[in-house]
Amino acid sequence: MGEDFFAGLKALFFRQFGTEVATIVPLPVSGSSRRYFRMRQGEISVLGVYNKDRKENEAFLHFTRHFLSKQLKVPQILAENLDENVYLVEDLGNETLFARLSRTAAFNENLKALYRQALKALLDFQTKGAEGMDTAWCYPRAAFDRQSITWDLNYFKYYFLKLAAVPFDEQLLENDFQTLTSFLLEAGTDFFLFRDFQSRNIMLHKDSLYFIDYQGGRKGALPYDVASLLYDAKADIPQETREELLSYYLELLAQNGAFPVEKFQKHYPAFVLVRILQAMGSYGYRGFYEQKQHFLSSVPFALRNISHLLEHEDLHLSIPHLRQVLLSLPESDRLKSLSILPLTLNIQSFSYKRGLPADNSGHGGGFVFDCRCLPNPGREPRFRHQTGQSPEVVAYLEKEGSVAVFFEHVKSIVELAVENYRMRQFTHLSISFGCTGGQHRSVYFAEKLAAYFRQRHPLVRIHLKHCAENDWETDESTN
Repeated sequence: MGEDFFAGLKALFFRQFGTEVATIVPLPVSGSSRRYFRMRQGEISVLGVYNKDRKENEAFLHFTRHFLSKQLKVPQILAENLDENVYLVEDLGNETLFARLSRTAAFNENLKALYRQALKALLDFQTKGAEGMDTAWCYPRAAFDRQSITWDLNYFKYYFLKLAAVPFDEQLLENDFQTLTSFLLEAGTDFFLFRDFQSRNIMLHKDSLYFIDYQGGRKGALPYDVASLLYDAKADIPQETREELLSYYLELLAQNGAFPVEKFQKHYPAFVLVRILQAMGSYGYRGFYEQKQHFLSSVPFALRNISHLLEHEDLHLSIPHLRQVLLSLPESDRLKSLSILPLTLNIQSFSYKRGLPADNSGHGGGFVFDCRCLPNPGREPRFRHQTGQSPEVVAYLEKEGSVAVFFEHVKSIVELAVENYRMRQFTHLSISFGCTGGQHRSVYFAEKLAAYFRQRHPLVRIHLKHCAENDWETDESTN
């Protein structure tokens, strides 16, 4: 992130709005190399994007304009400069479908309603989105064809099986890969395939669902994206709910008439399988190869999904060696180490006037972060009776660049400890945030860190507690 990088974003902002940007706050980094920044000036808030892969940028911008012409819910493009690898898009906020799911104790009717909305929108993307689509902009392939499937299966073989030290016969596995690929291609490639249609790429904004991260889209078969959503590992949708939502999608498909329902049902289990294998290749690459351990937290969910699929679904094809390899995965020593005891994060805010908080877990230690070096909302009369949970206080703090920098450093430190403690089977880690009164800054950071780990590490348990100078206290525990 050099000066030229920021200069490009700032120039785009000025060109679009005729004013200098006031704050540029980085958003959490995900698995891709794209970087996102929330850019603000007064009431203006947009997302600035930097990505050095020009072809991927061109694909995203082309698809976005195409989808907008079809009245599909995607972010507006505000400005672009592809020569400097930057563009601005509409700010859809922070809440993803996965974040909503992570805050909900059970998969309730409200969540089911959101997933039904997502599936209805998906069918529109698949059918209306395919109409008039120029596949010349698709990147890296125009269709989910034999080459695409081969890449995904090899991704699983080399980055998951080999790095997890799972034994297999190369030729027998390749034979089954060819059988699986030929069967998948029988479903055709006539529709738009979103490619990564999952809960983290669905935004909740102004009472509607919006969709992002479709730059890898191409022509393909209908079952793939349905499998992507319903078998998203960390979402961990209950099996009976998966079946209920699949039935809803099939009802829509029958009404639409775009594809025979019976043919969809025949090929769907095989598409579930290839989607899980592709995801596991990604977990292996990010986790084993790049040493980003939090990606490996999805592996136990994926293993459970594979086990259910092989036990309860008819794949309508013979892949004996691949089946044998998949059934052997739980016996891998390296994969067994991922099924570890849950780690509980005791996150709390406190007032320095009351002294340092006690750690009652019995482990001792942990982190204490002093927030008094940051701008203090408590000095503003309008915030005197509010807390760090109040939207007005949150907005005040997030306008300050030092607040974003502070959180990024805190997050990096705690991430390092969480990954290490989980692998060593520690069961508790305490993180405390202190400020003068324990009401604004410390509460804001405790809430923000808890939300981050709820979304990023669903296998980590969160115990959140606020204890201020004036005895205002709340206590919240979640998984």
